[in-house]
Amino acid sequence: DLYQARWGIEVFFKQIKQTLQLADFLGHNENAVRWQIWTAMLTYVLLRFIAYCSGWKRTFARLFKALRGVLWSHFDMYNVLRCGGTAPDLPPMRAAPNQAYLPGFMT
Repeated sequence: DLYQARWGIEVFFKQIKQTLQLADFLGHNENAVRWQIWTAMLTYVLLRFIAYCSGWKRTFARLFKALRGVLWSHFDMYNVLRCGGTAPDLPPMRAAPNQAYLPGFMT
């Protein structure tokens, strides 16, 4: 039981390090490293919560990539996650004209 619990913790930190790119620290003093770890853990918890609320059944890395790709767009996050599958019968997600942001253009 203890070994299985340890393995779960190892997988958790591996996901954080690989997906959230926690291996390269911006600062190297104790306080900077502590802030970056806390920020990464908060991001991880929020992404897991979003996955839970949306019923996401795919990998954590895929969730991170899907949301990172539309982070600064005006898309509904749950629509992105619903249409993020690989099944051919899902309709493609399209932005409504009032959602697109094109600097210098007015709709």
